[in-house]
Amino acid sequence: MSEKPSLKKIELSKFLSNKTGYSLQFSQKLINNLLEAFNINIKNGYLIIKKLGTFKIVNKKERIGRNPKTKETFIIASRKAISFVCSKKLTKKLNEQIN
Repeated sequence: MSEKPSLKKIELSKFLSNKTGYSLQFSQKLINNLLEAFNINIKNGYLIIKKLGTFKIVNKKERIGRNPKTKETFIIASRKAISFVCSKKLTKKLNEQIN
C-alpha cells in the first residue's frame, strides 16, 4: 500500500518562503497565524474561503461499528467532523489540468 501524499507545515512554509522571498521564520509564523484564524473561525459553524471552498462543521450521530476481522461490534460515539465542499472555480481549474 502506498503512502498518502501529505503537505507538512514546514514544507508549506519553505514553499511560501521561496515564492515570496520572506524568511523561513516569517513564513512559518504566517502559516501558524493562518491556521489559528481557521480554527477560530470554523467554531462559528462554517468558513468560506473564496476560490477554495466551504468548510462546515457536521454533527455525526452515535452509531454501531464493526471490526471487519473479528466481527465484534462496538459503539462509535457521536462527534463533530468537518466537511469540505470545493468551490466551482477550483473544481473547474482541477478538471482543466486533468484534460
